[in-house]
Amino acid sequence: MSLELEHKQGLIAGDGTLPVKMAQYAKENGFDVICISLANDNLAQLKKYCSKVYSCHPGEVNRIEKIIKDEELKQVTFLGKVHKRVLLQLHKFDSRAIEILKTVQRLNDDEVMLLIVNEFEKAGIKVLDQTIFIKNLMIPAGVLGKHKPTKEQMEDVNYGFWLAKEMGKIDVGQSVVIKDKMAMAVEAIEGTDCCIKRGAKLAKSGASVIKVSKPKQDKRFDIPAVGLRTLKTMHRYKASLLAVEANETIIVDQEKVIKYADAHNIVLMAV
Repeated sequence: MSLELEHKQGLIAGDGTLPVKMAQYAKENGFDVICISLANDNLAQLKKYCSKVYSCHPGEVNRIEKIIKDEELKQVTFLGKVHKRVLLQLHKFDSRAIEILKTVQRLNDDEVMLLIVNEFEKAGIKVLDQTIFIKNLMIPAGVLGKHKPTKEQMEDVNYGFWLAKEMGKIDVGQSVVIKDKMAMAVEAIEGTDCCIKRGAKLAKSGASVIKVSKPKQDKRFDIPAVGLRTLKTMHRYKASLLAVEANETIIVDQEKVIKYADAHNIVLMAV
């Protein structure tokens, strides 16, 4: 039985282009989007497509719940980057957020997000699959640009894919940097771009970046995504290949990303 979407949609937005794309596509398809923004970099863009935009810190749980209740939202989508460093800003968390955090055994992505999702569901708010409004951004298998991987690069991709999946099993990160079948960096709390910087600097040049979904990926949160910023970081630190998991990863601004990869001799592929 397919999910019936409400006319009024809630968007809990982090950084980046993805929340903007969701709001745009939803509005173009006749939905009214109410946004709770947890970041600042995309506020102006969100206001173009959302009928209302509220700014909140991720730790203001009471305020977020009140907005959802006052707006009578029944369905919400989480999209965009909320940096893990906010978990170190406990002075900005309200009493409700502190109580929630006390119940988790580990402050890793899945445990925290699953707890939040469960709190929403208990309150009668359905948290939607992140891809419902942006399925067109999911990438099929194949080489996306004009540059093809070498045999040596494919060996790095195969190793990196396995390693990233293993890291995903224990919810450490989704990205790894590989050079000559050696792990240069594994993503942790710093995020993908900082992981690329760290690993590519160690590799000096020619590193491969691999990003995958977690083996038990919950599509209500944390769908892997890359964009132009990822490619620019790679170029700056002389990484030469980006491989993402096919049909499980979102590439934001695909045309711009492919054009940039082609212009800067970066292999771009989905496996």
